[in-house]
Amino acid sequence: MSGLAPAKVAAVTGFKNFLMRGNLIELAVAFIMGAAFATVVSSFTKVILDLIGLAGDVEGLSDVAVRGVNIGGFITALITFVLTAAVVYFLIVLPYNRVSSFRQKEEPVLRASTEDLLVEIRDLLRDKV
Repeated sequence: MSGLAPAKVAAVTGFKNFLMRGNLIELAVAFIMGAAFATVVSSFTKVILDLIGLAGDVEGLSDVAVRGVNIGGFITALITFVLTAAVVYFLIVLPYNRVSSFRQKEEPVLRASTEDLLVEIRDLLRDKV
């Protein structure tokens, strides 16, 4: 990079630093895992929709029409949303909250408010004088 102007070197270095930040890598991993997770939830949703179709004696739930109005697509989207939300909550959010609560119990609370610290400093200074 010795042939590049200093501004270009700084730009390339800044771009490299941007790419190597931890939160960008974490975001990329989360996106990839989310895409893979979406496939699993989508497959699970298809199984549930097939079971609902069997129970209701309907071959394709997406094609259900009531008096000529196709509501099957909406029903399919609604069921997909509810199942996705349930899977995310029960398999990700709930376990994460449990682990977080255990971690918070183990960590001692050492935070005092700024006002409390200032009062303590004032009292210590008063005692010294």
